[in-house]
Amino acid sequence: MKKNNTKRNIVLGILFFLPVFFLLMLYPSTHNYDPLEVVDEDVSEIQFFNTTTEAKITLEDHITVLGFLGNDPIKNNIAASNLKELIYDKFKGFKKFQIVLVLPKGAEEGAEALQKEINYYEDMRFWHYVFGEPNDIQNLFRSLKTEEPLGADLSTDHIFIIDKDLKQRGRLDDRNKTEVEKKATAYPLYSYDCIEVSEIKNKMSDDLRILFTEYRQKRKGTFDSSTRRAEDLKSEDE
Repeated sequence: MKKNNTKRNIVLGILFFLPVFFLLMLYPSTHNYDPLEVVDEDVSEIQFFNTTTEAKITLEDHITVLGFLGNDPIKNNIAASNLKELIYDKFKGFKKFQIVLVLPKGAEEGAEALQKEINYYEDMRFWHYVFGEPNDIQNLFRSLKTEEPLGADLSTDHIFIIDKDLKQRGRLDDRNKTEVEKKATAYPLYSYDCIEVSEIKNKMSDDLRILFTEYRQKRKGTFDSSTRRAEDLKSEDE
């Protein structure tokens, strides 16, 4: 009887630890050497913005997903819901991660209504709304590298990744392997469209994981910035 129990425990142990071991081997091989590129060096801080709480919200020293919801945020409920379900719920446990949504002063009630709609009762400690004057919002947006305009209502469906040093991250070359093989002209990815579920679920989620890996390696002293995604693609193109 004891022999059978021992065999069973060994089999269960193998079944449990084998997938974990496989993931540990696979994860470094795909992300450790391929940092997320800096696409803009000098993103503005949000020191001129207010919140509805006493908390002081800053971009520096945080890994931030930055968005602009405009005068009537409830109109952007689809984009906000996608952001919460596909990004916030996945990364809210990571150290120094936050989502910051920018709105003009006077949109506080709209932000509260949006919050109730996307899920008011969950842990939203790392989901922040900040409110500023239209000129300050436009200045913040102009400090970002983007091909998408800010709407007349001060909103956009596109969101941005900002690192701890106020640098915007993205992809200098967003071509896939097929496009590289066909020698298509390179194009960048500066922001991520919240309406496009596949873009948020696949590209943005993957890029955030790469950025968290970079900071983890920096803490351990094992980070190597010599290899970039654009360089890898270029080598495939040659």
